[in-house]
Amino acid sequence: MQLANLEAVDLPEIPHRLPDQLRPNLRLVFVGTAASTRSAAVGHYYAHPGNRFWRAIHEAGITPRRYQPGEFAMLLELGIGFTDLSKSGAGMDHQIATETIDVPGFRAKIETYRPRTIAFTSKKAASLFYGRPSSGIALGRQPREEKLPDVFVLPSPSGAASGHWTLEPWRELAAWIAALDAQPPQTSS
Repeated sequence: MQLANLEAVDLPEIPHRLPDQLRPNLRLVFVGTAASTRSAAVGHYYAHPGNRFWRAIHEAGITPRRYQPGEFAMLLELGIGFTDLSKSGAGMDHQIATETIDVPGFRAKIETYRPRTIAFTSKKAASLFYGRPSSGIALGRQPREEKLPDVFVLPSPSGAASGHWTLEPWRELAAWIAALDAQPPQTSS
């Protein structure tokens, strides 16, 4: 049996798989590498049923209840936003084309919106941001850099990364956010 000669077809890239959920002075912004295939298809962050994200942010104490993926925009009311380093790619981290990773664009968003804390939802996303291997990046709060907000690196909530899963860095992030929330607002003189 002979197969028909099939040519590869370049499909046009979707400009933004998931819309950024950003506004000035958020308490926290979660940063992924790119939307998963499922998230891109349904238009919701962390939408795959096997993804632990929504359970983790509730169990860690970041949110008062367990939200569903379709409710992601509601987290802006809690001062929590979302973005990805690749806004046009979709799939597992190893499937994302390098040329779609936009670290300068992400830095510009952080400078524009000035969140208090950012949290990378995988060591891969953090490694792309910092420009060093994942093996050289620790989970948890990162050393402070002058022009950046506080940065945390969390274990990937993806079901595909279950061998490396722990809730502890998520709890550390929740405690950090709670401590910042308890501080009186700073006034400029």
